[in-house]
Amino acid sequence: MSEVQETQPQRPGMTWLNAHRRIQIFAYILVTPVVLLILGLVAYPFLFAIYVAFTDRVIGSVGNWIGFANFQYLFQTATFSSAIWNTITIVVVTDVFKLLIGLGLALLVNQNIPGRGLLRSLLILPWAMPAFVAFLTWRVLYQPIGGGLNLILTQTGIYPHVIDWLGQRQTAMPSVILASIWRGFPFWFISILAALQSIPKDLYEAARVDGANAWERFWMVTFPGIKQVVIITTLLSSIWTANAFEHVWLLTQGGPSDATMVFPVLAYFGMQTQRIGEAAAVSVAMLPVLAILVIVATSLMQKDED
Repeated sequence: MSEVQETQPQRPGMTWLNAHRRIQIFAYILVTPVVLLILGLVAYPFLFAIYVAFTDRVIGSVGNWIGFANFQYLFQTATFSSAIWNTITIVVVTDVFKLLIGLGLALLVNQNIPGRGLLRSLLILPWAMPAFVAFLTWRVLYQPIGGGLNLILTQTGIYPHVIDWLGQRQTAMPSVILASIWRGFPFWFISILAALQSIPKDLYEAARVDGANAWERFWMVTFPGIKQVVIITTLLSSIWTANAFEHVWLLTQGGPSDATMVFPVLAYFGMQTQRIGEAAAVSVAMLPVLAILVIVATSLMQKDED
């Protein structure tokens, strides 16, 4: 007699579990190349820059571990102190004015006015223009002799004397800030305008029926609708402005007398002198400020969602 082996039926739960595991493994296989790419292009350079900041590395030399010596040296220099305050000043002042200008223009263009499409296109031009061309144009406008601003002031009699806009401490920083605002406000304008167009019109009609005036409609309807976009735009604009190099370098190169010195320009000078460790320390010194900014913006967004 032949023994008949009876096979036990497979439970449905086990089949589902095996299928689920196969899907997970397949998902990990698909994600692995992206993870490796991110680690290679983002994580490794980031961590390596932090490591270099704690060494005395120079061009042609690996360098030795020196701990916080680079940071101690930087905090003892007047140039680094100027870079801190100048960077904070540029970021705060430009963000405030870009918010006001972008919000005002977005509210205007969001209305049914003649030539609205053409006006939108014209307002985006400063952002569409390459930064190199934009700031070189502003440098020509600021020229003491033959510059557009001085020609307007002297020819119209507003101010009879020529002003060296980029060569004086009193006017260098305001000049850089003005050019940065002109270059950056279109990003705020586009972002806020997109948020405004996503707000249902019924909310405004209901507010009018309830007797709300223009300010009350803005505060109760418009502001909540654009709050998230304003927070994200502030975060992105602050990071971009703090890391921007061309607006200061092309206009003043950090001068006169460190009046416009910022972190990226100071790091560039460190690279020019071949002190890579010191230049990396300048960049790493910005991380706590940017990290705090990201944490604050994220907490505000989460609080608003809750």
